[in-house]
Parts: sequence; C-alpha cells; structure tokens
Amino acid sequence: MRNNTLLTFLARRASSAAVNQNQSLLHRCFSSSSSSPNNKLFVGGLSWSLDEKSLKEAFSSYGEVTEVTIVYDKDSGRSRGFGFVNFSKEDDAKSAKDAMDGKALMGRPLRISFALERVRGGHVVVPRLPGVGDGGNGS
Repeated sequence: MRNNTLLTFLARRASSAAVNQNQSLLHRCFSSSSSSPNNKLFVGGLSWSLDEKSLKEAFSSYGEVTEVTIVYDKDSGRSRGFGFVNFSKEDDAKSAKDAMDGKALMGRPLRISFALERVRGGHVVVPRLPGVGDGGNGS
C-alpha cells in the first residue's frame, strides 16, 4: 500500500511539472512581447447588420482608429460576425479592449482580444499537454 501511495505522489508531481512546463511554453509562444506592439484588436460577436463606419464610431472614443475590417462570407456576402480594429497607439488599443470587452453593441455582447499575427504559409505549432487528446493509444 505504501508503494502505491509513493507512486501516486510521484506521478502527480511529474504531471504537475509537465503541465507547468507546457504552460510556460504556451506563454512564450502566444504572449505578445513589449518589443512588438500590438495595436490590432479582434472583435467578435458583431451583429450581421453592423458596418465598418459604425464599428469605427464605437471605438474611436478610445483613440485614433487607423483601420476597421469586418470579415464577410465570400459566398453569401453576409458578415461572419467578427472583425478587426487597428489603433495608432498600443495604449489606445488596450484601453478600448478593457472598456469594450463584454459590452453590448447593437444588442450583442462583444468579445475582444488582441489579434494574433497571421502568418501565411507557415506551420502552426500547437504544444500538446501530456495525456490530453491522445485517446490512450500512445500517439
């Protein structure tokens, strides 16, 4: 019985260390560094009837908005319900994110985060956590 307790303790400790190491890796891969400012916000939860002008007006009180893009479906031409807002200053983007995340615009709550840089043609590497999604088959 004592050996079983020791094995359980060691397994938990190893698992905890692996999770902490992977969280550190995720943080390094996906957090923005201070050397590369991020002035671009991802804005989700947009009403299908919202246009770029209205989106710009909603965010312009937080600073100079340099570009607004709403993403449309190429087949139907209807909004896909998300877009991007670029600010001239990173601090303005942060203020807008903090103030507008979760607020309603045209009756819909917005989901706002800093946009990730899109890399065309590159491979996307997603770190795996041990024991998650392997289905027990060892792959």
